Amino acid sequence: MKQIEAVVANINDLKDREMRQVCVGETDILLSRIDGKFYAVGAHCAHYGAPLAKGVLSEHHVVCPWHNACFDLTSGDQLQPPGLDSLAHYEVRIEGENVIVSVPEQTTGLRSPAMAQFNPNADGRTFVILGAGTGGIHAAEALRVAGYQGRVVMITQEDKLPYDRTKLSKAYLSGKASPDGMPLRSPDFFSEHAIEVLLNKRVAQVQTTAKAIAFTDGDSLTYDALLVATGGKPRQLDIPGANLPHIFTLRSFADGDRILAAIKQKKQAVVIGSSFIGMETAAALTQQGLQVTVVSPDSVPFKKNFGEQIGKLFQQVHEENGVCFKLGRKAVEFAGNGKVEAVILDNGDRLSADIVIVGIGVQPATDFLEGVNLHPKDNSVVVDEYLCAADGIYAAGDIARYPDWRTNESIRVEHWRVAAQQGRIAAHNMAGKTIKYRGLPFFWTMQFKFPLRYIGHAQSWDEIVVDGDLQQQKFIAFYIKNNQVLAVATSHRDTETAAISELMRLNQMPTLEELQSGAVDLTNKH
Repeated sequence: MKQIEAVVANINDLKDREMRQVCVGETDILLSRIDGKFYAVGAHCAHYGAPLAKGVLSEHHVVCPWHNACFDLTSGDQLQPPGLDSLAHYEVRIEGENVIVSVPEQTTGLRSPAMAQFNPNADGRTFVILGAGTGGIHAAEALRVAGYQGRVVMITQEDKLPYDRTKLSKAYLSGKASPDGMPLRSPDFFSEHAIEVLLNKRVAQVQTTAKAIAFTDGDSLTYDALLVATGGKPRQLDIPGANLPHIFTLRSFADGDRILAAIKQKKQAVVIGSSFIGMETAAALTQQGLQVTVVSPDSVPFKKNFGEQIGKLFQQVHEENGVCFKLGRKAVEFAGNGKVEAVILDNGDRLSADIVIVGIGVQPATDFLEGVNLHPKDNSVVVDEYLCAADGIYAAGDIARYPDWRTNESIRVEHWRVAAQQGRIAAHNMAGKTIKYRGLPFFWTMQFKFPLRYIGHAQSWDEIVVDGDLQQQKFIAFYIKNNQVLAVATSHRDTETAAISELMRLNQMPTLEELQSGAVDLTNKH
């Protein structure tokens, strides 16, 4: 393939452990200098295309400023999700004091990771993945990346290949994303790498002793190793009228399509619950022109997640965009003749509704499992630090209750990136490696024009230290317990957010005293 080359810098332009975005022709390049040597890779994140030059260089890798994907700068290999592809890697040479980079005439800046080819003669085993969400797709690809050459079977009860579920309550429901932009991989990709995807398959039972899966249609499948990544089932409201038409939950692509079809010519929507799904859906439907009311028993949205101040900020942003709230209230009845027409609250208020979205959380989809330890609190799958639940069985994502390596607490986290991280680690362990899960939870939400990033996990805290201005939506909030920063919420502080992710990973977060002094330079601390 024809190459284009250009002088992109003088050798003295970059200090050691510095990076910058440059161009070769029309191709953006991320140029870095590490241990005296220059490297060139694609300049934009494989997830949503963030400019990696605005991220943070740590050790030999870069952390994306938007959603904390991580790439090796010396090779372009993806080290941490989100996103599936690695960065393209380009040739660099030095002539005198000139740094010259060569790139193919046509390049996307990305590449699929190197994967083993299916060869049943070399490996006759069958590895099965239940679930085709982010945990499932990352696990399937990681098996091939790890060198596994046996059969890979992914099973989903949906009729779609793996897609970006995070867009459902954001861009898709607001009309800013098309169905074509939702799939994570093309059908050809699965064929090329011999990853079988069984659609419209419902599991009746997993028989761990026999290592067999029984399906509701009478079929069965045996496995040598199994990853359960079935995610959560939306909780339903058990109140009169709950089965009326135009009452929805939002979990799947099909749910999103049903809601989009139902809101045509509709004016009033009621969202039950101030969960992330509920609040993101409220924002999306408002942007579609509907008048939205959120009903929640909470006094402040997200108070349990972020504290009262940030929770009130979310409420303020929504109200400024026309969303109404009925807080401290519960829905006790759905009323209507042939379809929902109103929501009755516990104080007797009657809210007119053409459509209702129930967003009151999810419960782990594990009813079909036997022979594994299910936690009595929520039926989540209890796994060890290798994400193993029983002999030959692993779990990842929303259903997995795992030991937090930072606190030793047993936790379960319903985040897209956690599922991706765990799917990858579980797959490598299925393939014969012994890798402990030491990922950091990372979550993001966008409601109207208010973005929030959240790193770590804090079930409770002693205090919150805020750096910046909440009202200007430019801040960092540190959640501290026993003088340790357990979690951080940020808005419009992207580079520092990437730095915080690295500091947490390295156990080098600043102390409470340092934070209170206000003299911490997060981007230069790691």
